[in-house]
Amino acid sequence: MLEGNRVSRISVRGFAVASATAVTTVGAVVGVASGSTQGSTEAVEPTAADATLLADISAGNQTQAQTASLTQQADAQSSQADAAAKKAAEEAARKQAAKDAAAKKAEAEKKAAEAKAAKEREAAEKASRSEDRDVLSSVAQQASYTVAQVQNIARQMVPADQFQCFSSIVNHESSWNYKASNPSSGAYGLVQALPGSKMASAGADWQTNPATQIKWGLNYMNERYGSPCGAWDFWQANNWY
Repeated sequence: MLEGNRVSRISVRGFAVASATAVTTVGAVVGVASGSTQGSTEAVEPTAADATLLADISAGNQTQAQTASLTQQADAQSSQADAAAKKAAEEAARKQAAKDAAAKKAEAEKKAAEAKAAKEREAAEKASRSEDRDVLSSVAQQASYTVAQVQNIARQMVPADQFQCFSSIVNHESSWNYKASNPSSGAYGLVQALPGSKMASAGADWQTNPATQIKWGLNYMNERYGSPCGAWDFWQANNWY
């Protein structure tokens, strides 16, 4: 089979040479007739050589060359795409890391602020309890107290900027009567605690000592409404607190 292919290829090559020879001969004859031999021979010889070279070019080799070129282009494009994807992934990771770091910092700052606020509240409550004890110990136990005396005790215990709000609530609830009692509900005292026995948490003498009642009422307003003024705002909207 290989021998046959070789013979065919030689035959083709021989045919091309023979054809070129024939053309050369014809050209020579024409040249002789016209009186010019050299120019005709030189013009024909390259043509025969060219025919031989074209016969030697393989179509399969041309296809392989084109395929290799396309493969190289595809590889280059794939490499560029991979590089772009890698760069995009790195940028996204950098942004996410910065976002996570910012969130972590914000959370840490929030916790630090909360811890600081808790310490400040604890210190304020401790100072308030200390002040309450000082005020309570300074109030002389009496069989009875006038409104002016009760108000004076309240001014010593309630912050100055909250006293008016505290006073407004007490005015509406008991008119500053520390023994005021509501038979139908069981409310008792300056701030009309319901039931009155709740005030025992501030002192066992809650029924007879206005300072104990003021202490309990102030703590109640702070814990439930944030301050006496917060309690007064609620009272005005609801007629109770």
